[in-house]
Amino acid sequence: MSGFPEGVVRAAEAMRGLFPETPLQRNDYLSAKTGARIFLKREDLTPVRSYKIRGAFNFFRKALAADAGLETFVCASAGNHAQGFAFVCRHFGKKGVVFMPVTTPQQKIDKTRMFGASHVEIRLVGDFFDDCYAAALAFAEESGGLMVPPFDHRDIIEGQATVAHEISAQLAGEDADIVVLPVGGGGLAAGVTRYLGEQGEAPRFVFAEPAGAPSLKQSLAQGKRVRLASLDNFVDGAAVGEIGRENFRLLKEFGEDSVRLVPENRLCATMVEMLNVEGVVLEPAGALAIDALKDFPRKELKGKTVVLVVSGGNFDFERLPDVKERALRFEGLKKYFVFRFPQRPGALRDFLTLLGPDDDIVRFEYLKKSARNFGSVLIGIETKDARNFETLRKRFAEGGWAHQDITENETLAGLII
Repeated sequence: MSGFPEGVVRAAEAMRGLFPETPLQRNDYLSAKTGARIFLKREDLTPVRSYKIRGAFNFFRKALAADAGLETFVCASAGNHAQGFAFVCRHFGKKGVVFMPVTTPQQKIDKTRMFGASHVEIRLVGDFFDDCYAAALAFAEESGGLMVPPFDHRDIIEGQATVAHEISAQLAGEDADIVVLPVGGGGLAAGVTRYLGEQGEAPRFVFAEPAGAPSLKQSLAQGKRVRLASLDNFVDGAAVGEIGRENFRLLKEFGEDSVRLVPENRLCATMVEMLNVEGVVLEPAGALAIDALKDFPRKELKGKTVVLVVSGGNFDFERLPDVKERALRFEGLKKYFVFRFPQRPGALRDFLTLLGPDDDIVRFEYLKKSARNFGSVLIGIETKDARNFETLRKRFAEGGWAHQDITENETLAGLII
């Protein structure tokens, strides 16, 4: 063993002084659903509930080995990188300055402060991450502090690759047929694929990326790094506008078809499913690899050994209503309609007679009176079987109830739901 794998092994050995290896657990529920032997690499069980602690620790370790006099480290993050950074600052007894956008939820600020204790100072700057990042760079230059990048650095990649080193040992000589990796900036994917490749292991790698932030897929399609013009921030742990430079160098040989784009609403259904069935709390990015299973034909999985990297479990339960809402919409169990509602006594009673025993009105709101005799009404309906909506549509048509289904209209839904 030499070069990169040797460095990963050294990083993993040093890391054991900080936290034990995370478990690789066979999941009977997912195995039964797919016909495969599904293993979950539980990175949500690190001290900071994500794999980000690995890269941060390795970066600090190597920086301090090169210059023991370093005293101040800097990062810009509103999520898992900040928490891993803070934990490592406390471990090494070094000062850390974390820059976060002013809009960062208080829960994330409090957790970062808790992990770093007296060693970390948090500065809230700007409404958007780009402003925050620029401020962090300026501070690092002025103060002589060392900037710790979230993913685009060789030492970060080497640290994240310790996930692969642990997986190899935990499989105890058995080869994984498929390894599914979530992708944001690409540090985890670059590290795991390089380590296993240089060890002579050749599983099929599949990358799970948010549909609203497809930076790796678009970059592979064009053969160069692509900065996204816009992105959906719902999967905040993996919504990155541009794949890392070093990360893409290590991933550019993969085909565009190796990336599975995960729809955000479908991802919510997976999060709710894992919470209700398995009792596992996942953040959106942490559920990406599990959700990507839904894109595999059963024949591709049957009898295979599949490893899914569960990247994080830092879920703010204040988001749960939104996650449940998105899940119901994806499953076709909840829809929103705008009706042209007659302004007469008994109209609502007449409408209610159209509903079946499993249908329930969960939202009723007058939007405006569009005419003297009619008004526009937003009605949300939830049901127990998606097929019930076909029956309802027929009843609406037969009764002359003019309406528009706005469930999938992102513009309208974003404004009024």
